Amino acid sequence: MATKIYSYFSFLLIFLLHIHSSISSPLKTYIIHMNPHSKPPSFFTHHDYYSSTLLSLSSSSSSQTHSPSILYTYSSSYPGFAASLTPEQADELRSSSGDVVGVYDDMVYQLHTTRTPQFLGLDVPGEGLSAGDHIDGSDVIVGVFDTGISPESDSFSDVGMPPVPRRWKGKCDSGIKCNKKLIGAATFSHGFTAAEGNAADDFTPRDVDGHGTHTASTAAGAHVTNASLLGYASGTARGMAPRARIAAYKVCFKTGCFGSDILAGIDQAIRDGVDVLSLSLGGGSAPYFTDTIAIGAFTAVEKGIFVSCSAGNSGPTKASLANTAPWIMTVGAGTLDRDFPAFAVTGNGHKFTGVSLYSGPGMRGKHEPTGLVYGTKGNGSSNLCLPGSLDPARVRGKVVVCDRGVNARVEKGEVVKEAGGVGMILANTAESGEELVADAHLIPAVAVGMKAGNVIREYARNTGKRATAVLSFGGTVLNVRPSPVVAAFSSRGPNLLTPQIMKPDVIGPGVNILAAWSQEDGPTGLEKDTRKTKFNILSGTSMSCPHISGLAALLKAAHPEWSPSAIKSALMTTAYNHDNMQAPLRDATDGSLSNPWAHGAGHVNPHKAMSPGLVYDLSTNDYIAFLCSLQYNPLHLQTVTKMRNITCKHKLSDPGQLNYPSFSVLFGKTRVVRYTRELTNVGSPRTLYQARANAPPNVGVKVRPSKLYFRNVGEKKKYTVTFAEKKGTNPPASKSAFGSVLWFSKKNQVRSPVSFMWNEIL
Repeated sequence: MATKIYSYFSFLLIFLLHIHSSISSPLKTYIIHMNPHSKPPSFFTHHDYYSSTLLSLSSSSSSQTHSPSILYTYSSSYPGFAASLTPEQADELRSSSGDVVGVYDDMVYQLHTTRTPQFLGLDVPGEGLSAGDHIDGSDVIVGVFDTGISPESDSFSDVGMPPVPRRWKGKCDSGIKCNKKLIGAATFSHGFTAAEGNAADDFTPRDVDGHGTHTASTAAGAHVTNASLLGYASGTARGMAPRARIAAYKVCFKTGCFGSDILAGIDQAIRDGVDVLSLSLGGGSAPYFTDTIAIGAFTAVEKGIFVSCSAGNSGPTKASLANTAPWIMTVGAGTLDRDFPAFAVTGNGHKFTGVSLYSGPGMRGKHEPTGLVYGTKGNGSSNLCLPGSLDPARVRGKVVVCDRGVNARVEKGEVVKEAGGVGMILANTAESGEELVADAHLIPAVAVGMKAGNVIREYARNTGKRATAVLSFGGTVLNVRPSPVVAAFSSRGPNLLTPQIMKPDVIGPGVNILAAWSQEDGPTGLEKDTRKTKFNILSGTSMSCPHISGLAALLKAAHPEWSPSAIKSALMTTAYNHDNMQAPLRDATDGSLSNPWAHGAGHVNPHKAMSPGLVYDLSTNDYIAFLCSLQYNPLHLQTVTKMRNITCKHKLSDPGQLNYPSFSVLFGKTRVVRYTRELTNVGSPRTLYQARANAPPNVGVKVRPSKLYFRNVGEKKKYTVTFAEKKGTNPPASKSAFGSVLWFSKKNQVRSPVSFMWNEIL
């Protein structure tokens, strides 16, 4: 499963690949977009019509081996179907009648808690946010798209749960026993099997990987006492919305998550009646009309379903985001105020602090120095501890320094162990900087940052056979300062697909997160890891995404009348931009100050999001006007919106005119950018708000009007903000800068981040 192929960040990197035909069969999977109104009355169902369309292909009867077949017929999320076709058959469909709008290759996407409830202020069991709030949430259904679920986990106990909402239309596939907590479990694997043939996998909703169980319990897991990973992070575990229902949609398998399966899952989830969709997976930055997740999410949001997606784990590289559609909540990752310290002391007396989740026996005597080696074969592969790269004659009985990168962090420890090593120091390189991510290694191992790693590497080189080290482990430490810190792996802006829309939207807890785990797999995901644990600690935007999904479920329960965009706005405009030392948020890459391309509007604050005062609301028509501003042709617009005749009469003059809770200002062709926004009062009546703007020295900002008085709840008022380059000034050397627009009253602060870009910056 995906957990067994941990790459750079050991928890499933995000990237986009095209599926290639196998040598044995030329059939490939395609998603066919049909005109939603084209079905002749002679066909009883769309499935019958689509089947007839395939049978009419001139190439369909040339070989039974290559006969086209329908994998899915979509009805809620997409007007069309997925089918196995030869490239020739796909080309014939493309050139057929006007009923076929488009034929697209299937794409494969990759999968991108005890302390987090307290860290977020969700600290009173059974009371929602805090005493007095009394948010039940049992009528809210969270759909989790992942590797399935482990129903036996205590996190999915239905003790004390009321009956399942009558509106629920979902079911449980074979192999899973549902209850009043886990109310649905379904598998969508036709795209996977069409691409991979008879590849061995589990096609029930059961989670043999662990990732899906982890994300589902993070979003809405029940309270579980005495939870821990091998003694680390012990306490009571719970999801963000512990009373919400869970529906698991298994769409991810060994080689990834196929677009045709994801779309079929979203199609079903909409019909089932979910309220929140949580997708800890994604691909590259593709146009919205070719992005399966964006297409499915559009229909979900249109139906009132909140959609939360991970931003990706390709940071700190700029413009590395996934899931950038404005109707999606794009979530980055930050740290908790909890750590798992571990220590390496070298023979020259220097002590280095790192992290580790190692829980086995020590190397020898507790404080006995052990030989230290680095680069046993004098090449890069041995420095990286790639499989087969270490010289057992030099490694046996020693601690090995391994550079981070290329292969999984936990795999490096396995390589050291197989070569006879007794311990490992995992040293960051420039790519990962000072970020520390803990792992449950199979041997004593300490992960250290780049600066410490450079010193240790130099010591090992210069001291040779006399180099030694002692490794020790400090358990669990709370109230770490500073926190939160933006994770170095969290993908960054700017949003190259639509630069006028700032992404990510927010960050949430995503580093060293404890949540439920499948008993089918060890905590490292390695084949030789036979340990079993009910909980595991993982890191990634895969972990931060379900935190926001669960918080959205709480907001939905407290404010059932709010739209998905109102919930998103509440989470964004109330987010904070300081750590627990009251200093600006910092970046784990190098300790420098973070910015909205890394943390979006900031770190979510559930308490304030419950009462944001004002929200930036959006409707389906607003998103259509946005798409029209992108110069998409009618067929592309139909692909995303499923609507037949879009005239674009209400096209936005600029994509940045979308009523979004943040601003992205592009200078270069113009020195003045003017945007209009509309605020809706969801707070108190008879409230006065005043505007305050913050911008770099070379940019002037005017907000008109500068005061807004709301007499009634639900009242809407517009304002215009003008951003202008000051005459005689030059853009900053970095070609980018940041600011904010704030509306404040006696009770509320409604803050929107602003990014400024000058010409090309990448």
